Amino acid sequence: MTNSGNTLQIDTPENVSFDYDVSGIGSRFMAALVDTLLIALLQALLSGAALLLGQFELDSDALSSWVVAVFGLLAFVFFWGYYIFFEILWNGQTPGKRWVKLRVIRLDGTPVGVAEVVVRNLVRLIDFMPLVYAVGVTTMFVTDKSRRLGDLAAGTVVVHERPAADLLAGRASRQSALSTLVAHGDAPADFPFERLTERELQMVEDFLLRRAQLPNRLELARHILSALYARLGLPADSLSAQDADDALAAIYKSARMRREG
Repeated sequence: MTNSGNTLQIDTPENVSFDYDVSGIGSRFMAALVDTLLIALLQALLSGAALLLGQFELDSDALSSWVVAVFGLLAFVFFWGYYIFFEILWNGQTPGKRWVKLRVIRLDGTPVGVAEVVVRNLVRLIDFMPLVYAVGVTTMFVTDKSRRLGDLAAGTVVVHERPAADLLAGRASRQSALSTLVAHGDAPADFPFERLTERELQMVEDFLLRRAQLPNRLELARHILSALYARLGLPADSLSAQDADDALAAIYKSARMRREG
C-alpha cells in the first residue's frame, strides 16, 4: 500500500495496483450533514411520539419514568446506532455517504467488517468533542488521508466511489475486451482452470483492460503469468514477454467461457 496526495494506492501481491480517491473534509461534511438531518428527523418523530403518548394519563409516576427512560434509550440508539446499522448494512455507507458517493474501506482496500464499523463509530464520541466534531475535524486536518480518530483506531479510510458513468463504461470495456480475446488461441486443455480464484481472474481481467496504457505491459504480463504458475504449482515455462501477454488472454478467455457457459 502506498499513499500519494489524495490517492490511496493498493498494491496486490501480483504487482497490480488499484487507486482510490480519498475523500476530503468538504465531501465528508456534506455526507455528515445529510446523516445529521436524517437523525434529527428520526429524533423529531420519536419526540412527537413521546408527546403524543404524554397526552394520555398514566397510572403512576413509576410508569411515567419508565416511558421517559425507554424513549431516552431509543433516542440514544437512533443517534449512535444509525451509523453502525447503515455501515454494516450497506458495506461502509450511510445514506449521507451514499448520496455523496463515499464509502468506508480498510486501508488494504478490502471492505470493512463489523469490528471496524463498531470501533470507528464508538470513537465518534471523542471525535465529537468538545462540540460539533471539533476533535474529529482537527484530526482530519493533521493526519494523512483526512482520517479522524475513529478511522485511525479502526484502520479505515473514506474514499470516493466511481461514478455510475465510469462503471457503465467499465462494463462496456469489459464486453469489448471479451470480444477481442476471442481472437486469441485457446489455453492448454489440461490447464487447471478450476483452481483459479475469482480474484485471480479479476486481476488478469484488469491487466487486459489496462494493458494498452501500460508502459511495462509485456514485463508485467510475464510477472503475472509467473505468479499464477507458481501459485498453481505448475512448471514455469520460458515464455517470452509477448507470449506471456497472449497466454494471459487465452487463459482468461478459456476460464471465463468455462465458468459462464
